[in-house]
Formats: sequence, structure tokens, C-alpha cells
Amino acid sequence: MDVRRRQTKTPQSVKIATGEPPMKPHNHPLPKASDVLPLPLYLINGLFFTMFFSVMYFLLTRWREKIRNSTPLHVVTLSELAALVSLLASIIYLIGFFGVDFVQSVIYRANEDAWDVEEEENEKFIIEEDSRMGASPATTLGCAVPVVPIVPAQPTKVPVTENPAPIITPQSSEEDEQIVNSVVEGKTPSYSLESKLGDCKRAASIRREALQRITGKSLEGLPLECFDYESILGQCCEMPVGYVQIPVGIAGPLLLNGTKYMVPMATTEGCLVASTNRGCKAIYASGGAICTLLKDGMTRAPAVRFGTAKRAAELKFYLENPLNHETLSVIFNKSSRFARLQGIQCAMAGKNLYIRFTCSTGDAMGMNMVSKGVQNVLDYLENDFPDMDVIGISGNFCSDKKPAAVNWIEGRGKSVVCEAIIKEEIVTKVLKTNVAALVELNMLKNLTGSAIAGALGGFNAHASNIVSAVYIATGQDPAQNIESSHCITMMEAVNDGKDLHISVTMPSIEVGTVGGGTQLASQSACLNLLGVKGASKELAGANARLLATIVAGSVLAGELSLMSAIAAGQLVKSHMKYNRSSKDVTKISS
Repeated sequence: MDVRRRQTKTPQSVKIATGEPPMKPHNHPLPKASDVLPLPLYLINGLFFTMFFSVMYFLLTRWREKIRNSTPLHVVTLSELAALVSLLASIIYLIGFFGVDFVQSVIYRANEDAWDVEEEENEKFIIEEDSRMGASPATTLGCAVPVVPIVPAQPTKVPVTENPAPIITPQSSEEDEQIVNSVVEGKTPSYSLESKLGDCKRAASIRREALQRITGKSLEGLPLECFDYESILGQCCEMPVGYVQIPVGIAGPLLLNGTKYMVPMATTEGCLVASTNRGCKAIYASGGAICTLLKDGMTRAPAVRFGTAKRAAELKFYLENPLNHETLSVIFNKSSRFARLQGIQCAMAGKNLYIRFTCSTGDAMGMNMVSKGVQNVLDYLENDFPDMDVIGISGNFCSDKKPAAVNWIEGRGKSVVCEAIIKEEIVTKVLKTNVAALVELNMLKNLTGSAIAGALGGFNAHASNIVSAVYIATGQDPAQNIESSHCITMMEAVNDGKDLHISVTMPSIEVGTVGGGTQLASQSACLNLLGVKGASKELAGANARLLATIVAGSVLAGELSLMSAIAAGQLVKSHMKYNRSSKDVTKISS
């Protein structure tokens, strides 16, 4: 587009010098190219700017949707074709008026804004441009006012985090070094090292070194040596790189049902073992505790679905009919020589049926055992109920590793109650409090306070503390501490108010003495200390049931001691003494 330029005027001084008379100024303005436009120039510019940005935004939005939906970009709709034509017309106009550099900067800015919906720079940019264009009446095709080029906004530089410097530990052989490099480069899967090498210890060492090089983080302090990695292969832990050390303390003797037990507790909480030990001392001095097993049965509850609720109810009636129990027991008990079906409880939700199987599992905790028996029954039921759709082998009506009212009410695993009568003299001298204070505190804290909190199975002071410590020491599943810690602690004054009767009722202690982590060397040693290592040779399940009573007795001791400390106002003082590091050991002993 040609731009009209001002004619070079002859200076007045030159004309006067030559004797020519000076020219009179014109009274009429010079004609402009913009005079032929139907609208003022600033409106035309605003129109094209608006059309340009609108079309750009529309097309970029459409292209983004195509990319997300995996639609080819060359497939163009009629609306997109019209938008492309409008865009082309806008670009031609803007290039002719402002120049190529300015249009490039505008396209860059529009592209950046359209893909970042969180920023509002696009609207702000249009407003600024429109106001600039309309503010100066000299901005016409016939003016000589230069257009100030707009520098395109520079993209924000995102700081790139450099890869950490690899920590390299020389390997014992060139072959190991090659394997480490192969794992680091992703050529050899880390999980396959045991099967490829045939040496679990060597696989753990190579995996550990590869992990250090990949992350740039040192694992110094995490032990690798002095552990039997063969013992955890395929049953306890995958892809090991070491093991965590947890100190094990001893509380006791715990006098339970006439037998003394030294209770191992693996914990990092200072004062826990000392407190439980004090409770054991008070129980022992008062003649010991009595523990009674109420129930023993592990559960699993699959979820099944039918086309109608009526059909689901028919299966419920069939399963709960006592006449069918024997047949179902034969099918269920095929899974193991220890599994024995005890009962089936059903619950419905519309056309969905939840079937809670309960069975004894010997000395094993029994989750896998009961699951295999449930699968046998489900396979059998498909013959008479072909329209049954098995949603999952576990429908959370079991309920495993979750706080649930069904476990609190019906029980799961071992249901145990443990009690003891603590003499007034022991309460005063050993526990440093009195019976009346303990009874009142228990009512207001463990019962009323827990009720206000809406507790589910948590009517106690700290049962989970003791359960977790004993579970970790003896190789139980720590996650099952959730339901195993369901406990209600009761206290009442007896013998004319002189002595204290204390009890803990725990309906769902889930323990085993075979399988899982119980066969590891450290955990096996702790089980051996309690006299419950492995399966009972005399009566199936006897060792697991005894372990459950020991857990309950330990909880009784822990509850007694902690409640006494709170009643006597010694909780904070004792934690400051035993739960803080001190280099001078003589201060602790004093």
C-alpha cells in the first residue's frame, strides 16, 4: 500500500533571497487516502483487531480440543474454514497498515494468551492497542507519525532443575558395574534382578547402588549387610535395598493366667516400654491378670450383584439356611486342612449382596486361607446362580485394615477380654494415685470423652501403642493394628472401694504365629521368647490364640500405667524424663 508523503517545501528564506514572493498557506487540508473509507480509521482498525483476536482465539481453542481428542488438525469444519478466511483477511490488512514485525509480535502474544487461560493479558493487550489507535487523530494513512513497534513479550524462563550428581560406589566386579549401569539406563528392570542373578543379597546391593546413582541421594545409614534376603523373597517385600532397624524393649514379667511372659515391644516412642513395664509390675504384685478368649474366626466378605434385588435376596436366604451349611462347609474347607467354615452373614444394598464368611484358620492369621475358601464357594454357587456377577472377592464388609462397626460388634480374628484386680496398696505405692481418681478419669476420658469424639472402638487411652509395638516385634501385619486396637477399657472400685477392677475388651485381635513376617529371624526370636513360635504341635491354633491373650494382657498393663500417670499429673514429667535424649545416663537412672 502506497503511503502519501509530504512534499518537500522550499524554505521561505530561500524564496525571499531569490526575490520570489512568499507563498500563501492553503486554507484547505490535503486529501487523505482514509477519506474514501466508509467509517473513521480508528473504528476500522478496532474492527480488524477485534476480528483478528477473536478468530485466533477460536482457532487455537479448536486446535487444542483436537489435540486432546486425537483429531487430525487437517480435518477442518465449515466454521473453522470461515475463521481461517477471516484470519487471513485480518493479517493482510494489518501487514499493509503496520508492517510484518508488528503482526508477528501480535500473533506471538495471541498464541501465548490463548493457551494460558489463567492469564488475562489478551484482553488487556486489545484494550491497550485500541486505546492507542483511537487516542491519536494523526494515526491515519496519510500521516507521517511513525508507528512505534511493540516488542513481543518474552516467554517466562522456567528454571530447569539439574539432575543431581550421581553417587557412585565402586562395585566388587566389572560385571556388577555393568548390571548397575544397565539398571540406571532402564535396560534391566529393577524387579527382575533376583530372578536374573539368582542371588538375593547381590540383587539388593546392585538395586541399592542403582537407586543412589539415579536419585543422587545417599542411602548411608540404611543397613544392607547381616540380613537374609532369601527369607523375604516372594512373601514379605519386593525390590529390597536394605532394612530399617527398630529397637526392641522388654516389658514384664506379665503374669497372665498364672504364667509369666516377657513381652517384646518394637518402638521408637520413648516411655512406652517403661510405662507398660510399670503396669506389668502392678499386675504382677496384685496376683496377675485373667484373660479369656471369646471368639476365634477370620472373615472375608465378597460383593456380588444380580439383575434384581429379589434375586439377590434368594441367594441370601440360601446361604443363611442352616440346612445348606454342611454342603457349603465341605466346599469351603477344601482350601486348607486348617480352614473350617463357622458361619455366613449377609447384608444387602439394593440388588447387591455382601457375604461375610467366618472361619477358623489354625495358627495363621488366615487372610489368604479364608480368601481361597470363599473363592471355592463362589465357584460352586455359579452352578445354581449363573446370573451372579462377582464384583470383588472383598467388598469391605469383612472389614480389613479399616475401622468398622461390624468388627467392633461381631468381632474379627480373636475376641478377647482381660481383667485384673489391683490392690489399693499397689495403686498408691506403684502407680502413685488412688482408686477413686482412676475410676473418675476413666469415665470422663475413655468413655465420655471418646463418645463426644464419636470414637469407633476407641474407648481406651492408647491401646494401639501397645498393639503396634508387639505386632512389629512379632512379625504381624502392622496395618491390622487399626481393627486390632478396638478396645474398651473399664474401671470400677471393688472391695468396698479399696481396690480397682480394670478390664480391656478387644473384639478383633488379628494375629498369627506362622506365615508372613513371623518366619523372619528377628520376629521369630520374639515369638520364641513368648513361647508361641510356629504352629502348635498339640492343638491347631493354640499358639495364635495365646499370642492374642498376651497382646490383650499387655494392653491392660499399658492402660493401667498411662491412666495412673494422667491421674497423678505425671504424664508430661515422665515424657520429659524418658522421651528426651540425654548424654548423662546417670541422670536417667536417678
